[in-house]
Amino acid sequence: MSPHVTKKAPAGSVEAILELARDAGLLITLDGQIGREKYQSVAGSLTSFLRFVDALRETNDT
Repeated sequence: MSPHVTKKAPAGSVEAILELARDAGLLITLDGQIGREKYQSVAGSLTSFLRFVDALRETNDT
């Protein structure tokens, strides 16, 4: 994850976003870790991605 993103998003919110992605059916894989920096990939179908977008929008509405 780029330092730009991680500076604006606390670790807990990053984990919450990844959990939303998993719940939507996206696959989150840990590609590697150097020190505290994790390198992760997200993969899945367009349908899963759209479910994730809907779930993310719902969290912003509350």
